[in-house]
Amino acid sequence: MSRSIAFLVRFAGGLLAASAVSAAAFAATPSALFNDNCSACHQTTGKGVKGAFPALAGDPYVQGDPAPMMATVLAGRAGMPSFKDDLSDLELASVLTYVRTSWGNKGKPVSASDVAAARAKLKAGKKPASLQAH
Repeated sequence: MSRSIAFLVRFAGGLLAASAVSAAAFAATPSALFNDNCSACHQTTGKGVKGAFPALAGDPYVQGDPAPMMATVLAGRAGMPSFKDDLSDLELASVLTYVRTSWGNKGKPVSASDVAAARAKLKAGKKPASLQAH
């Protein structure tokens, strides 16, 4: 192999390695995920908007059993959008853990496998539309 080709191969390999590191460095942080997906309603402070969007800071619902919270975020509820098609299990676990442990909240972390199980439960609970004749 000529010296210039060998150099190009090493250079291209270095670029690929650097781009992989760069992509990892730009992965969304839990606070960035919250800010991008939740803060418009619940505010960056977690205090919500009285009468419109509930506070997450200090809320027993947020700090308690994570199952209802996961179901709410996956399926949506009472005007809140569903995030099941927008965020991965890892991203949802990250933002849910952020909410459960921020602003003085004392909830336990949520794992991606917890979210995957909640997602499967939600999917299994859906029933096909009835084909019954009227």
